[in-house]
Amino acid sequence: MQSSPQQYIVDENGNKISVILPFSEYQQMQEGLHDLTIIAERKNEGTLSIAEMRKKLRRRNNNDSV
Repeated sequence: MQSSPQQYIVDENGNKISVILPFSEYQQMQEGLHDLTIIAERKNEGTLSIAEMRKKLRRRNNNDSV
């Protein structure tokens, strides 16, 4: 992610209260948050070995071609 100049909105005392950023940067941040949410939701799921995953994918591919 390319760094952009930071722009802030400040209150009457000069305290930063908001930030202005390019929309593309905002979208990247949203995607990152979405990914982290999915990781957090799935952290207690079990894991599969590579062999188990291959079997699962083969079954899925066989069912899709029917």
